[in-house]
Amino acid sequence: MSRLWEGCKPERVLYYFEEISKIPRCSGKEKQVSDYLVNWAKSKNLKVYQDQYHNVVIYKDGTKGYENAPKVVLQGHMDMVCEKNEDTVHDFDKDPIKLFIKDDYIHAEGTTLGADNGIAVAMNLTILESDDIPHPPIEVLITSDEETGMTGAMNIDPSVIEGRILLNLDSEGEGIFTSGCAGGGRINFVSEIERKESKYSKKYRISIKGLMGGHSGVEIHLDRANASKLMGRLLYKLKNITDLENVQGGSADNAIPREAFAVVTADDLGKVKSIVENLEKTFKNEYAFSDVGISIEIQELIEEIGEVFSDEFFDRYLKLINLIPYGPLKINRDIDLVIQSNNPGVVKVEDDVLRIKCAVRSSIESLSEDFCEQMIQLGEATGFKVEKKAFYPGWEYAKESYIRDLCSIVYKEEYGTEAEVMAIHAGLECGFFIEKIPEMDAVSFGPEMYDIHTPGEHLSISSTERTFNLLKSILKKIK
Repeated sequence: MSRLWEGCKPERVLYYFEEISKIPRCSGKEKQVSDYLVNWAKSKNLKVYQDQYHNVVIYKDGTKGYENAPKVVLQGHMDMVCEKNEDTVHDFDKDPIKLFIKDDYIHAEGTTLGADNGIAVAMNLTILESDDIPHPPIEVLITSDEETGMTGAMNIDPSVIEGRILLNLDSEGEGIFTSGCAGGGRINFVSEIERKESKYSKKYRISIKGLMGGHSGVEIHLDRANASKLMGRLLYKLKNITDLENVQGGSADNAIPREAFAVVTADDLGKVKSIVENLEKTFKNEYAFSDVGISIEIQELIEEIGEVFSDEFFDRYLKLINLIPYGPLKINRDIDLVIQSNNPGVVKVEDDVLRIKCAVRSSIESLSEDFCEQMIQLGEATGFKVEKKAFYPGWEYAKESYIRDLCSIVYKEEYGTEAEVMAIHAGLECGFFIEKIPEMDAVSFGPEMYDIHTPGEHLSISSTERTFNLLKSILKKIK
């Protein structure tokens, strides 16, 4: 047991969370953690299945008295959103996540924590290794690439899953049972960059920092600023006195961008600073109640001036980034739930190609289809190719659900209060499983986590203990 967790419970859950945190597992790069799970299962003499997408299923018989109980699928995902602060030195392809505890919370040093959804993996391994936790026959399903396209869930072979009760552990609010979610997908705008020689003599890096960011589903309604959208507004103000060499913003399309930077050339630094300072005040005023840490920095670069965006391409980029919708697009006021949104999460220049990646979410398929058609038209108007990819189904709230009702009963027995049952705007893999196995009865829950998809992500230890105890109590009731 690591000294980091000394005196903390649940000990084995925290132990496995630390073990998983040592393994690089960015979305799309899960082979190492997938193989770890397979080897772990074999070391425990448990039947295990692994597919070409790195999905893993580990099977365990029911404990004494539960041999003939209904099979239960315990599910989470192995990948994590890999975000870090600009000044943090960390290689997600090889470095372990550096964990630390402050009060009741587990944090990471300058990076995302990966509790979304590593804590589900840790809970499931603890159940699997136990010999004193009563449970029905279980199938632990750990999927890959949930964060960037749900390709693991999309491609899982339903024949390897016999259970028809699904406990998804990929939610972030204690005392809440999620029973429905939005569908969504990705829309990318792509274009080769047209360049020219700059007409200016000095080179500067402009950085927008200090934003809160957040999950593009869970926190899209909180009026948090999007750094790439702010950068688009700023560069539009500067376009007549600067050339643009490079622009970057965000690193995950399902995370609200916290930082963005642009490399520009200019001659009149005084005028550039004046525009930047005025717009910084404007941004601070606009987001005074939701994103108070916004700052803009200008740094002179002592390096050779490279080719810059052509005037025509600079204009095309500005039209696109400033016209792409951001935030909630439609809200159901009866239940106060966002039912359509868009997040331009990544602006990236690579190999002289500009990409803008968006995470689209909608609870209504026709709205999603209409939005995609609008974005295709926007791409045509600005000269960008539009890629529509990785769309996943929503999860419709079921009128009747045995497992949802059971979870609510157990929660009240454990805590003496009613649990909240709700649908959410974020995406969960449950929609894919129900689409593949229509008779699947599902619910999702998890411990308290905060600021997921950002380097501020942190997990409550006490909530993890309570949630794990709740999971054990639910399993005990399924006979």
